[in-house]
Amino acid sequence: MADDPPKVRRTLQFRFTLPGANPEHIIAMLRAAKPFYEVFGNGRARLLQNVDDPARFLQEVEYDMHEFMEINRQRVASDPRVQAYLQTWRSILPNGVQIDVYREIE
Repeated sequence: MADDPPKVRRTLQFRFTLPGANPEHIIAMLRAAKPFYEVFGNGRARLLQNVDDPARFLQEVEYDMHEFMEINRQRVASDPRVQAYLQTWRSILPNGVQIDVYREIE
């Protein structure tokens, strides 16, 4: 549609270590969070396990966001749904999680 505001593509990376290297809790959380990713539209998530260090994981989330929302990313981050999702991450991962946001440049 010509009236649709422009969108930007973003990739989030969540890096964390999971004691015991059993990803079952994370996999269940990813499945439960599918509706959350769909809020952003055209979202996709995957979980990767480090081959050399099985306790280390990387979750990658790609999504399209309206340009005007991206400008207000701090506002989006304070959304109660986002906060609840992050709280779930914190409860499962005692060593914390590193979150990076990337944009594709080529």
